[in-house]
Amino acid sequence: MRPQVILRYIGIVLIVNAAFMILSALLSALQHEPDVLPLLYGSLVPLLLGIFPLIFVPSTTHISNDEGLVIVVSSWLLSCLAGTLPYVLYGGEFSFTNAWFESVSGFTTTGSSILTNIEVLPSGILFWRACSHWIGGIGIIVFVLSVMPAISQATMVLSRSEISPLAKNNFRYRTKTTLRILITVYVGLTLLETISLWASGMNLFDAVAHSFATIATGGFSTKNASIAHYNSPLIESVISIFMILSGIHFGLLFLAASGKLRAIWNSTVVRYYVGALWIGTILVAISLHGGIYKGWIETFRHASFQIISLGTSTGFASADSSGWPTFAMLIMIYFTLQCACSGSTSGGIKVERIIIMIKSIRAKIIKLRHPKAVVVLRFEETFLSDNALATALLFICIYLAVVFMSSVLLTAFGIDVLTAFSGSAAAMGNVGPGFGSVSSLANYGHLPGGAKWILTIVMLLGRLEIFGLLLCVFIRFRR
Repeated sequence: MRPQVILRYIGIVLIVNAAFMILSALLSALQHEPDVLPLLYGSLVPLLLGIFPLIFVPSTTHISNDEGLVIVVSSWLLSCLAGTLPYVLYGGEFSFTNAWFESVSGFTTTGSSILTNIEVLPSGILFWRACSHWIGGIGIIVFVLSVMPAISQATMVLSRSEISPLAKNNFRYRTKTTLRILITVYVGLTLLETISLWASGMNLFDAVAHSFATIATGGFSTKNASIAHYNSPLIESVISIFMILSGIHFGLLFLAASGKLRAIWNSTVVRYYVGALWIGTILVAISLHGGIYKGWIETFRHASFQIISLGTSTGFASADSSGWPTFAMLIMIYFTLQCACSGSTSGGIKVERIIIMIKSIRAKIIKLRHPKAVVVLRFEETFLSDNALATALLFICIYLAVVFMSSVLLTAFGIDVLTAFSGSAAAMGNVGPGFGSVSSLANYGHLPGGAKWILTIVMLLGRLEIFGLLLCVFIRFRR
């Protein structure tokens, strides 16, 4: 393990973060707002820490898998830590614990917030919150590697550590091409949504901020009431469309944009993903109609938005779901756990693993009925190995165990069960809102400090898909 090489690559990531802080400060300076200095001073630390390794450490294209894993995990942790600086320097509601929570929530695209009044914040801080979503959504390492000049072993190792294994199975390109596809689709969707929201009635600043949050499937809004603030079916429809798109594998979106539209619908994963969202919407709408909403149009409007928002791990809200029936809450908690597809910016267990689990259950039933039968599991035109099946099922077990343990720890702070469980599930899935006292139009600011730190650890575990963070802990540093 070569610390100097690790520091060099982490330095590049810190410089990227500093650049976005400076951009936020420039925006604030144009508005003559008071957060210019907090953003500029906040950018100095990651900028200086990033520049020194680039100056004193020679460039290398050869890194080991262990070094790549440490670079990825350390980059996430240090980016979150650097992201707290503008918040702490600005003050207000941002104690260090609150700033850490907001920063981790931003970079992991969770979208949970400690803020009780978002709208009093100056534009620079709001833009920095949105930027933390945007650079965290595509993945800090993927973002950096996509603009590096040449393919190298280092690029390949880092991309293997950053991109979900399920996502890599669906890419059919070289590493550099894969990274360029990811960033092209990501930027393209962001521009399209910004234009669409601007044309739908949002001002340009809000359109950019909400586009950053939507495409990152994050959920940070510039308004206290989230999307409910606008009370606009048109805006909700635009955001719903882009939330669904952002939950689909970016490689498939690239093929569709290249004229191969059938590639999307030929995907078993996409068909299950869209079908599950429709079924969830119908079930929730039936539960809400007559009691919460009188008309079917309004019922489907809010049911579909909330299901899509949670089912893509975005976390926007068009209505206050805290008073919705228990049946509707349970359906939404399921989507909080599942979320969308691999190869997207979504969190959660992922649709692919749910399909693998269903197929394995079906295969087990067949084997019980016909013990001598040879059952072969197929997934997206490929055969599933025993190792791939075991890994997917183990991930689901560990995932649910983390949610359960986190819920237990939160209840130790006096938090009620509904808030603890839904908040833990939302943190693990990088979804944002839960139920109880952390529902769609509420916030996490009232939780004890210890509970906030637990939730940030859970957010990072979810964003790094558990194994990345755990493996990094157990790596033995060696020469």
